[in-house]
Amino acid sequence: MLAVRSDQFWLRIIYILSGVLAAAVAFLILGPRPSGMEGAMDVSALPTVNAILNSITTVLLVVAYLLIRRKKIELHKKIMLAAFGTSALFLVTYVIYHWFKSGPTLYTGEWSSLYFFILFTHIVLAAVILPLAMVTLYRGWTMNVRKHRKIAKIALPLWLYVSVTGILVYVMLYL
Repeated sequence: MLAVRSDQFWLRIIYILSGVLAAAVAFLILGPRPSGMEGAMDVSALPTVNAILNSITTVLLVVAYLLIRRKKIELHKKIMLAAFGTSALFLVTYVIYHWFKSGPTLYTGEWSSLYFFILFTHIVLAAVILPLAMVTLYRGWTMNVRKHRKIAKIALPLWLYVSVTGILVYVMLYL
């Protein structure tokens, strides 16, 4: 009974944290800025940093998947924590970038329908992956293997999609 209460507590924390993070990101992109914030810090390198972090996350997720297929559980755990860490670092730099830069970067390429499809699905699934990744990590950390495997089958492909489409958005905007 105590384990069920602990599980419910941590799941509530994960869902609340996910909601707060998603709302904060939405506000940063769509909401007003205090005067003087835009340009107060040079954040021009952060889109490249973010693409690199997404690339590292993608590689780590694939490596972690291969490790678990080979039953290397402890190494899988460490690599997944590293993937979560690079994703969290991405979120921090993304928030900093949007705090000091007003609004989203406009797409000026020739593939606008494709770009907006990728961007839309990336944004929606990025919000979805927040709680999914955290619940998956929690289930793995607590060695609730049955529930971990069940949610990981959904979380991994979505997390990979978000990471890869983040790179594609960068390429389409900046290269």
